[in-house]
Amino acid sequence: MSDSRKWLIALAALALLVALGAPANAQGITTAPGFICQANAGNPVIVRTEGITELVGDLLLQCVGGVPTPAGKPIPGSNITYTLNTNITSRLLGGGFIDALLLIDEPYPVNPAVNQNPPPSQVPTPPLAPTQNVCAPNSQPAPGLCNYELGTFNGILPGLPGSAPSPYTNQANVFIANQTAANQVSWLGIPIDAPGTAFVRQIRMTNVRANACQLGLSSTLIPTQIVAFISLNGSQQITINNPQQTVAFIQLGLIVAGQNTGLQQCNNLNVGGGGIGGNFFGGSLVGIAVTNVNLKEGFAASFKRRQVPVNGTVSIPLGGVQEGTQDVPGFSYNTESGFTPVGTNQTAFNIGALGQANSATRFLLRFNNVGVGVRLILPIVVPLTTNNGTTPGTPQPPSSVAGWTGGFLQLVAATDGSGNVGAGGFATGSGPIFSNSSFFFSSGPFKGLGAVAPFNVGQEITGVGGSFSAVYEVVNADPNAPEQANIPVGVAFISNTAQNIPTPGQSTVNASFAPLSTVGTADGSANIPRFCDNSTARNTFHIDVCSCNLLFPFISNQAGFDTGIAIANTTLDPYGTTPQNGTIKLFYFGNTPGNGAAPPAQTSQTVPGGSELIFTLSGGGNFGIDARGAGFQGYMFAIANFQFCHGFAFINDTHSSLSEGYLAIQIDIYGGTGLNRTGVVGEVQGH
Repeated sequence: MSDSRKWLIALAALALLVALGAPANAQGITTAPGFICQANAGNPVIVRTEGITELVGDLLLQCVGGVPTPAGKPIPGSNITYTLNTNITSRLLGGGFIDALLLIDEPYPVNPAVNQNPPPSQVPTPPLAPTQNVCAPNSQPAPGLCNYELGTFNGILPGLPGSAPSPYTNQANVFIANQTAANQVSWLGIPIDAPGTAFVRQIRMTNVRANACQLGLSSTLIPTQIVAFISLNGSQQITINNPQQTVAFIQLGLIVAGQNTGLQQCNNLNVGGGGIGGNFFGGSLVGIAVTNVNLKEGFAASFKRRQVPVNGTVSIPLGGVQEGTQDVPGFSYNTESGFTPVGTNQTAFNIGALGQANSATRFLLRFNNVGVGVRLILPIVVPLTTNNGTTPGTPQPPSSVAGWTGGFLQLVAATDGSGNVGAGGFATGSGPIFSNSSFFFSSGPFKGLGAVAPFNVGQEITGVGGSFSAVYEVVNADPNAPEQANIPVGVAFISNTAQNIPTPGQSTVNASFAPLSTVGTADGSANIPRFCDNSTARNTFHIDVCSCNLLFPFISNQAGFDTGIAIANTTLDPYGTTPQNGTIKLFYFGNTPGNGAAPPAQTSQTVPGGSELIFTLSGGGNFGIDARGAGFQGYMFAIANFQFCHGFAFINDTHSSLSEGYLAIQIDIYGGTGLNRTGVVGEVQGH
């Protein structure tokens, strides 16, 4: 560093010292100025309320004053204690140590031209930065231990021309913490050399993870804060100003949406055989999505890659790329991993694993109450868009997936029900295939580039006892824009109404971050990241028994009139429709003579496809219909447990030859449009 730059640093230190109220002498030590550190949470971050292992912002101590340790003399040891208002959940390393690091003088990786990521061309290496040297400190420093360090002071204050190199140039400058309580870590016996009055010594505390789920979301407009408290004691007197700092704000990380689609038990779905959709499992292997699950960031950078790519990466393909090391102190990587030092290792630990996460952000989809006979298909790749449409974000480096440059998720091939890291990598395959049909949607369910390879390639997921699960993982994402993934869901089944297959009912989905965990404290083996389960079951599709709903607006067996009724089961036809058998239930609304009550509803025996239920109010009829309608006048609903039916009523005046007939009103939906009260798709809205 040039003399002019050293003088600039000296003047800056002098200004800071004056602001802190400590005396200074630029050329020598005539008094013993106070050793004062100013605490500063340089960048309080936003963390996910669902997160158990959220990286909080680094906390800095900027120190001036005191008397530097003379050359060859032991630097006094100090104990720094860091406490949060929630559990600290960084990874336990063994021997009481935890992956929370304290850095002195902002050390950079050894051989920055090779190891620094981002490289010096993007983030210049400070000229006098020491190289990273890692120590697991002993609470009682003694010769031979990595935290027993010697001063280098030659009588000229650090920062001034002719001063000696920093004592951290060739001695340990990255220290691993001990866990001292569930919400507290300490760095014990740390050799903190007083910088004097012409230099600012910076101490950085990083890789601290916090249980945000334990604190939860605020119920007011002021977000919940994660607060750090710093205390320092030891063999030298050091004053800390502003020892309480906010290091993170908690917000909702994941917003889940989707639709609830009605399906009919009596129609084959996505299996061919004259049903709805295509055939995921035969022929062209092309089917259609039935419903969807939408995953949206609660704030930008809620969805994260695991690690920064290796230097020189120009794009990210399917499966991701080789990862680099996040070794620049204070750099915002926006990944699930923290800081990993590269340099001298004076510990028994693998320092290359420090700060590392097990995976990128994952998402767990749990489908519940899936009926017998139902099969589910999900796409293996899902684009991240900024508008739930075609607009990509701008991750750096960009993606290179069939022309898609935005972020994307991939389906994990092997995992457990909680979304833990599986051994099978990402799912791959060449089928089944989705079309971008909007049959069940207002617009095509495939976003980004649409239903093109590889985004339209599906994979069947399996389940047990009506419970199915799948896990997606972020491969690339834009930390500067809120993104979302729209995941189409294919549903398939072969109709067998005689066996009540598929089982009717409402299916739901729980969508959450993953992996889920109940380990809310620091742990040596639990995954990072991990999340608590704040999800709620959302309706996603329901299978309904097929029915046909008819209204007979006027029928009478009063004042000399009688009514004959015919209801045909028209599921037997020349068009290949699978014949359906079912009962018909009759509901009477009106009165009997003397303004008496209408008769109770009655249900027929099973009416086979191609048959008709025929009866009169006065005398009953076939398939078990009795004469309870004798003397009734009013209107009647008929609900048939098969999909296609038609009805006819014939009213006859028994005292004359007058008679009149009409077709029953079919009150189901015709072609998916029009007014209706049943929600069932039928052949016609009315006659």
